[in-house]
Amino acid sequence: MIEVNGRKVGWKKDETISELLKRMNYLFPLVIVKINGEVIPRKEFSNVVVPDNSKIDVIHMISGG
Repeated sequence: MIEVNGRKVGWKKDETISELLKRMNYLFPLVIVKINGEVIPRKEFSNVVVPDNSKIDVIHMISGG
């Protein structure tokens, strides 16, 4: 089990951040992802596997004017 933005979600073995974002419908192009408080660089989303029992924060970057 993992926690994404405060919501309990089933953990999938070998799932990358990119795959998790797609599964959770986080399709906004500009997001910051933190796993257990550590910011993961966007270029690593396809390489970093989400560990079980992780706390994940997905933050949408929105600009306005």
